[in-house]
Amino acid sequence: MRFLMHISLPAEKFNEALRDGSAGKKMTRILEEAKPEAAYFTSKDGKRGGYIVVNILHASEIPGLAEPWFLNFNATVEFLPAMVPEDLQKAGLDELGVCPGNAI
Repeated sequence: MRFLMHISLPAEKFNEALRDGSAGKKMTRILEEAKPEAAYFTSKDGKRGGYIVVNILHASEIPGLAEPWFLNFNATVEFLPAMVPEDLQKAGLDELGVCPGNAI
């Protein structure tokens, strides 16, 4: 199943990694191991962070994706289920709102 990982990086810990020259190497290693479909970096609520698109087959994969961000940057990580248009088409939206006897 596809998820968006929202990563929020605390300024102090990330600034420390920038100053010692390790931020880029750490992020590259984390992303190489995660093998995301896509990764977008931005700011949200005044904090550095990003959205990373990953496919997760089993819930047991979640710690392996989140822990590197926790351990390296004291980040907060949220997993948000996501769908592409094809997934939404399979959901049967046209039938979901139709009650028996109220068909349009």
